[in-house]
Amino acid sequence: MNISLEISLYPFAENYPDDVKLFLEKIYSCQDLKVETNSMSTIITGDYHQIMALINDEIFRFFKNNKAVFVLKISNGCVV
Repeated sequence: MNISLEISLYPFAENYPDDVKLFLEKIYSCQDLKVETNSMSTIITGDYHQIMALINDEIFRFFKNNKAVFVLKISNGCVV
């Protein structure tokens, strides 16, 4: 099943642009997924299990070293 997931990251850090860039590098490294980033969020489209595993791993990794807020929207009806 394909889904779209929209994610926004708001790190609690002065060097937040670097934190966001590092997080996005991990997301973009998964070549099986379609990833589009704008100034407010990133939209990831692809297989449900692949996206959820990636997001689960990367949010966990981020929280181990940083404080932040993630905002997520998930849809199986808005898949392009």
